[in-house]
Amino acid sequence: MTAVYAITKRELRTYFNSPVAYIVAMVYMLLAGFFFFSTVFIERQAEMRGYFGLAPILFTFIAPAITMRLLAEEKGSGTLELLITKPIRDWEVVVGKYLGAIGMLAVIVLLTLSYAITLAALGDLDKGPVIGGYLGLLLMGGAYVAIGVMTSALTRNQIVAFILAFAISFALYLFGQIVQIVPPSLQPLLNFLAMGNHFEAIGRGVIDSRDVLYYLSVIAISLVIATVSLESRKWK
Repeated sequence: MTAVYAITKRELRTYFNSPVAYIVAMVYMLLAGFFFFSTVFIERQAEMRGYFGLAPILFTFIAPAITMRLLAEEKGSGTLELLITKPIRDWEVVVGKYLGAIGMLAVIVLLTLSYAITLAALGDLDKGPVIGGYLGLLLMGGAYVAIGVMTSALTRNQIVAFILAFAISFALYLFGQIVQIVPPSLQPLLNFLAMGNHFEAIGRGVIDSRDVLYYLSVIAISLVIATVSLESRKWK
């Protein structure tokens, strides 16, 4: 696990040395802040519903922006082959880069704890939904990031990686929005696949093992595909 730790640390250092990370964080905070404060001060509701309701769609943009360069850049520049020549296994590269991206996303999400602190200062804060909401954000964000790592492993082009990750992530978000208009026979499938649907219950403070298992399954499947994609270069 030393190699995983080293790669994770390297990726986190790269993020915080790059202006892209700060731009992504700023855009996220501005959009999330707008919906949070509009709920509190315009609708006069002391809750984080506006922010948590927006997060699933925001993540479809933020996660691909964070992950698009992870493996695509390494493959495009040829540095991946240099990295692999070291005594590091493919899965360690994938997991290390995934954890680095998760660390970056977690920092961005945790910055919004200032919203919860603001609500707590204004009055009584229902801690259950807030704690559940943040747990749900980290699980959902982990799934979106894993999808981004997977698409970054499938191509050498960062823009292509971003588009693929966004397309898959947005489709999983969209399933939850169209479930009522599709034939009844397809509704159970779309309900299961919809990323946001699994977040809703957790966001209310209800931790269902099926929702947690869904996110863990998306993460595992995506990382396995990313690892297989890296290993496929050995078959050529």
